[in-house]
Amino acid sequence: MENLVSLVLILLLLLVSLTVGDSDFETEVTYDGRSLIIDGHRKILFSGSIHYPRSTPQMWPALIAKAKEGGLDVIQTYVFWNLHEPQIGQYDFSGRYDLVRFIKEIQAQGLYVCLRIGPYIESEWAYGGFPFWLHDIPGIVYRTDNEPFKIYMQNFTTKIVSMMQSEGLYASQGGPIILSQIENEYQNVEKAFGEDGSQYVQWAAKIAVGLKTGVPWVMCKQTDAPDPVINTCNGMKCGETFTGPNSPNKPALWTENWTSFYQVYGGEAYIRSAEDIAFHVTLFIARKNGSYVNYYMYHGGTNFGRTTSAYVITSYYDQAPLDEYGFLRQPKWGQLRELHAAIKSCSTTLLEGKQSNFSLGQRQEGYVFEAEEGKCVAFLVNNDYVNMFDVQFRNRSYKLPPNSISILPDCQNVTFNTATVNTKSNRRVISPIQTFSSADKWEQFQDVIPNFDHIALISNTLLEQMNVTKDKSDYLWYTLRFENNLSCSESKLNIQSAAHVTHAFADNTYLGGAHGSHDVKSFTTEVPLTLNKGTNNISILSVMVGLPDSGAFLERRFAGLTTVEIQCSEGSFDLTNSTWGYQVGLLGEKLQIYEPSSNVQWSPLGNTSNQNLIWYKTTFERPKGDEGVALNLESMGKGEVWVNGQSLGRYWVSFHDSKGQPSQILYHVPGSFLKDTENVLVLFEEEGGNPLHISLNTVTTTTTDD
Repeated sequence: MENLVSLVLILLLLLVSLTVGDSDFETEVTYDGRSLIIDGHRKILFSGSIHYPRSTPQMWPALIAKAKEGGLDVIQTYVFWNLHEPQIGQYDFSGRYDLVRFIKEIQAQGLYVCLRIGPYIESEWAYGGFPFWLHDIPGIVYRTDNEPFKIYMQNFTTKIVSMMQSEGLYASQGGPIILSQIENEYQNVEKAFGEDGSQYVQWAAKIAVGLKTGVPWVMCKQTDAPDPVINTCNGMKCGETFTGPNSPNKPALWTENWTSFYQVYGGEAYIRSAEDIAFHVTLFIARKNGSYVNYYMYHGGTNFGRTTSAYVITSYYDQAPLDEYGFLRQPKWGQLRELHAAIKSCSTTLLEGKQSNFSLGQRQEGYVFEAEEGKCVAFLVNNDYVNMFDVQFRNRSYKLPPNSISILPDCQNVTFNTATVNTKSNRRVISPIQTFSSADKWEQFQDVIPNFDHIALISNTLLEQMNVTKDKSDYLWYTLRFENNLSCSESKLNIQSAAHVTHAFADNTYLGGAHGSHDVKSFTTEVPLTLNKGTNNISILSVMVGLPDSGAFLERRFAGLTTVEIQCSEGSFDLTNSTWGYQVGLLGEKLQIYEPSSNVQWSPLGNTSNQNLIWYKTTFERPKGDEGVALNLESMGKGEVWVNGQSLGRYWVSFHDSKGQPSQILYHVPGSFLKDTENVLVLFEEEGGNPLHISLNTVTTTTTDD
C-alpha cells in the first residue's frame, strides 16, 4: 500500500512539473525605448527575410539552418493574400503556401518570427499581394478609409491571426512569433488620400492591436504609427535616414535593410557589397540605438509562375546572403556572420550602457556605450569614402580604413571592422549536363490566332486589360473585322498601349511587335500593314508581364491598348471605337497544355526559326547528386517554362540591358519539382526563340582567389 501511495505522489509531482513546464514556454514580449524585451531580457536581434512561396518546403529547413548559422535570431516573412484566398472565402495553405509549416520549421530550429501580415505587401509581387477579385467589389478603394476595403482587409488579417493563435504560434502562447506587421510603407501614398489616409492609419492600428496577439505590432516607414504600434525604418542607410521612433517609449527597429535590389527585364543586377551592408548595420546600432535589423532579402528565391509585379524578373534578390538556389553568397554571408558575433559579444553593455558620441576628425566620429562595472563598447567611424584615417581614442591610435567602422567591445581592442573582409569570395559553377539539340526529341503545338468571327466578348471600345483577364492570364486578344474602303499604296498599323508587349497580326500573318519597359509606362507599336480589298481581320495580342504592385488608387490602374489606327497616304483611320472582340488567354492555356496529363495532340518539331506563339515539349532525366539544377534558356525569346506542370516562371531573354545582355538566362528547377525519369519540359515561346540550343545544368559554388 505504501508503495502505491508513493507511486501516486510521484505521478502527481510529475504532472505538476509538466504543467509548470508548459506555462514556462509562454514568452512575454514587450518593449521600451531601447529594445524589444523578451521574457524580461533586452535583445539585439538580427533577422532575415525568407518568403515561403519563393522557395519550396523541401528547401525551408536548409535555408533556415544557414540563416541560424549566419547569426540570425529571427526569420521575417510577408503573408501573401492572393495566394491564400484566390477566390472570396476559398483558402489555400498547401505546398509552398503552407505558412504554418514554415513557421513551425523556424520554431523547430530555435528562431523567432516576424510575421508581416500587411495584407498589402508590395514586395515586387503581383498586385501588391491583393487578390484581383478585390477589384470587382462595388465601391472599393484600396488602402484608405473605405468600408468595402476595410471589411475584406480585416477579414483576412483576422483569418491569419486566428490561424496562428489556433496553432499556438504567437510567443505569448509559447510560439516563435514575436512581432507582427500591419500595412506596409503606407506613408508613401498617405497624402494622396488626405484625411481618409490618416483615419485609415488609425483604424489599421486599432484592428491589429484589437486582435490581442500578445506581441507588438509594427508599421514600416510610418512616422505617424499610432501607439502602441512601433514605426520602423526601411532602406539601405537607416543609420543615416531614420528619423527615429515617434515616441521615446519605442525602440529603433529596421525592418528592411536591402541586401541588393530587385531586378527588372532590361536592367542589370544591383550589387551591394558586404562591406557596405556591414557599415550601415553597425552605424544603425551605434548612432540610432538600433536593436533589430532585418535583411531584405536574406534569401530572395524564385518568383514562380506569374507572381511577379510588372517587368520584374523571375529570380528575386539573387545577390542576397543566400542566393536563389540556397547557396552561401560569399563574402556577404560570412562578413555579416562575423558582424553579428561581434555585436552579440557586447550586446549587454550596448543595451544597458549610456550612449555618448564625439568627433574624431572632420569626417570621423565615435560612439561609446558605458555601463556599470566599467563595461564599455566603442564604435569608431570613418565616413571618408577615399582615405584611411588614424584616430586617437583613449590614448591609443587606431587605423580606420575608408568608409568603415571599427567595433571595440571593451573600448580597447578592435574585434571587427566593417571594411575588413576575412571571408573568401565564391562564384557559381554552371555545368551543362544535358543539351536538347535533337529535333526528334521535341514536339510542338501551334497556338491559334483568333479572329473576330470566333469571339464571344464584344465591345464598341478598347477595354482595360486587367479588368477583362482578372489575372487569369498575361494575354488578351483584341480582334477586329475591318472593311477596307481605302486606296492606300502603303499603310501602317499604329497601336498605343499601356500594357507591356504587343504582337500584331493581319489575317493570321505576323506583322511585328513592340514592348515597353519598367520605367516607360506606355509605348507605341508601328508595323507595315498590307490591306486586302474588302474584309481584313486584325488580331492584336496584348501582354502583361506582371501586374502593378504599388502606388495610390491601384484599383484604378489602366493597362491594355489605348488607341489603334491605320495610317496611310490618304490620312488615318481611327479604329479605337470600332467594334472589338476579346479573348482572354491562349488556346494552350485553356487546354492546360503544360500539364503532363494533358490530352493535347502534339506534332513533330518543324522549323524552329522565328516561330511565334508556339509551344514546345520534351523530356529529360533527373541529374544525379544534390547540386542545384537550372535550365539555360539563352536561345529563347520570351514566354514561360514548366517542368512537370510546375511553372518555373516567365522568361524574357530577348530583352537586353544597356550592355546588350539578357537580364536572366538561368531558371531554377527545385529538386522537389523533379522525378527520377521522364520529366516533362514545356516552353511557351512568343517571339521566335529556338529550343534546340537550351541546356540543363547543375549549379554549385567554388571559392575564388579574390
